[in-house]
Amino acid sequence: MAKLADGRALPGKLFVVEGIDGSGKSTQLDMLRKWLIGHGYCVAFSEWNSSTIVRKTTKRGKKKQLLTPASFCLIHAADFADRMERQMLPALKAGAIVLADRYVYTAFARDVARGVHPEWVRQVYGFAIQPTAAFYFRVPLEESLKRILEGRPKLKYYEAGLDLGLSDDPYKSFERFQGRIVQQYEQMVAEFGLIVIDASLPLLEQHDQIRAIIEPHLGDALHAERRGWREVLAAEGLEGRYLEEILGPGGQP
Repeated sequence: MAKLADGRALPGKLFVVEGIDGSGKSTQLDMLRKWLIGHGYCVAFSEWNSSTIVRKTTKRGKKKQLLTPASFCLIHAADFADRMERQMLPALKAGAIVLADRYVYTAFARDVARGVHPEWVRQVYGFAIQPTAAFYFRVPLEESLKRILEGRPKLKYYEAGLDLGLSDDPYKSFERFQGRIVQQYEQMVAEFGLIVIDASLPLLEQHDQIRAIIEPHLGDALHAERRGWREVLAAEGLEGRYLEEILGPGGQP
């Protein structure tokens, strides 16, 4: 079950995916989302760094290269707090399943890789909900770099970690920055009980492992209201048009 920071249990389930760029975590989460919806579960989704409240600030800071490691951390924390309050918490209180594409562990990995103190970052995110299960997609650094850089014309300044002075070459800097992030993830496996998935395995094999782990948690998860096809179409104002244009007069599905 998911739990508030003070230990109180929430009715919903929170499943999190983590890993370095190119680990395939987002692909697996999308597969999981479709599988859950297909089985009638009520599913909400939240993605790292997607809140509108800090979007302009983040964009301006990146464009003008104004962001320090500490300011990066605080901006992402504000983004996370907003999404947790508006997206995740209401859904979890209602008993729904929440899928998070990256969670606080992304901050713990990236911010510490940028030189921010580990304990300070953890205190900043001390309000975070404890997930039901957090998956870490482990992939060899060389493989992740190959997946990310293949066909990519140019790496962005902060994405490559050029703010850290690791190398003047964006690609070498990116490799070293990602290496630092991997080290942090590996340390967090034991610290937070992250569930390791071998991201070098075939997609379906990974997916089967994930489903086997989460299925025992789904017994009391909220199901979406089951409605007939006519009710769904009517709710969208499409019933008449569907029948006439697609099926023809008097048509049936």
